[in-house]
Amino acid sequence: MGEDVSSTSYTREERQRYREKVRQDLDVFERMLTTSSFEFDRPLTGMEIELNLVDAAYEPTMTNAEVLAKIADPDYQTELGQYNIELNVDPRPLPGTAALDLESDLRESLNRAEKLANETGAHIVAIGILPTLMPEHFHPEWMSANARYQALNEAIFAARGEDLWIDIEGPGGEQLATYADSIAPESACTSVQLHLQVQPSEFAAHWNAAQALSSVQLAIGANSPFFFGKQLWHESRVELFQQATDTRSIELKNQGVRPRVWFGERWITSIFDLFEENVRYFPSLLPETSDEDPVALLEAGKAPQLSELRLHNGTVYRWNRPIYDIVKGRPHLRVENRVLPAGPTIVDCLANSAFYYGVVRMLAESDRPVWTRMSFAAAEENFRQGARRGIDARVYWPGYGEVPADELVLRHLLPMAHEGLQRWGVASEVSDRYLGVLEARCRQEMNGASWQIKCVERLEARGKDRMTALHGMLERYIEGMHSNEPVHTWPLPK
Repeated sequence: MGEDVSSTSYTREERQRYREKVRQDLDVFERMLTTSSFEFDRPLTGMEIELNLVDAAYEPTMTNAEVLAKIADPDYQTELGQYNIELNVDPRPLPGTAALDLESDLRESLNRAEKLANETGAHIVAIGILPTLMPEHFHPEWMSANARYQALNEAIFAARGEDLWIDIEGPGGEQLATYADSIAPESACTSVQLHLQVQPSEFAAHWNAAQALSSVQLAIGANSPFFFGKQLWHESRVELFQQATDTRSIELKNQGVRPRVWFGERWITSIFDLFEENVRYFPSLLPETSDEDPVALLEAGKAPQLSELRLHNGTVYRWNRPIYDIVKGRPHLRVENRVLPAGPTIVDCLANSAFYYGVVRMLAESDRPVWTRMSFAAAEENFRQGARRGIDARVYWPGYGEVPADELVLRHLLPMAHEGLQRWGVASEVSDRYLGVLEARCRQEMNGASWQIKCVERLEARGKDRMTALHGMLERYIEGMHSNEPVHTWPLPK
């Protein structure tokens, strides 16, 4: 969830100083975009996978500190909930067969981590929302021991002045309506985050492309249909994340104040547009101020950290987030795609990422970009439909009108993905393996969410109650996850 902080409360003077530093950082960043040399020697991609921990009964286990100590690998880090951990994947080049090596390395890493976690009585699960998670699991202690998490919790509730209201209704009619007195429900949302390093001049095209594609990513990759025992959206994580971090009271919502979890409201022409929006629209949540003088560093020919601007950016939860970072003294820019849920398997995650990287490349380089032929409002409605209905969603796409998302993928976007990966220099055996998984998933209309729903339906048809069915489904899910066979091939109860 970002960089650590040193405090959980701040004075008015600290907040004022932080605002001044953020605005100074923004001015320096604007200068850098026109005068500085950004790192871009080769296209690099990165990945973060958020994971859940369960016990032998498939209930969440609040033991991440013990599990991380046992794993003892810096690639594995803490996350918001004590039943969460995160796996960080070092940046890698796209070309050649790098993805096949990554699949092997990830499976080896997770197998080792699972074996060590088992020694503490825990199992690792890659899933968008842990289906056996219930309100009672958030009492008494659920949050990881990290000042940033406590500070975020206090800042969000100080801004709201009241408890959170979680209200989600699924397309099948089931509804969850409950209050929360902490940001605990946010910890239920576990994702895969994809990073793509880009040049400043190409950032806007890649961000716009990622925004346009997000709805289809959700539709074919949905994996979060259950929360607190209710069958909600196919990708409930999207709506839950927004509501569980909402700093707005009802009155502020009625005024049109923007949420911290934000799709955005317009296509952009520069990365600067996004950072400027952050500064203009969103008050600080974590006003930590550094001693850095970014103007002096820039004039000395060095790249400033812009710590305040980056920290502020980390508390505006865009589904495609702009990233400014420094590696070995050189600045670079990334698009962080935060759309996809975790799981169901490593091969499914890599299939989703291959599709994303391939199509985004083609959309960004198009002579007539899709965002010039589609309103931003249409893209946002697509996004909502993809999250709500998953592989059953219908989306609008220029030249096709309103079309089933899986049909759009099969007819139009998969061929684009193949060509885009070819332009990246990705080996044909990589494209064939991972895009073949996407094709089969769409033809069988079976992704993680639809498999979970069908599995629970069949178990309930046998006479199981909902919670027993969810536990039985999760047991089968974990078996499929460890097989590393794509989810559309998993068996269902008879």
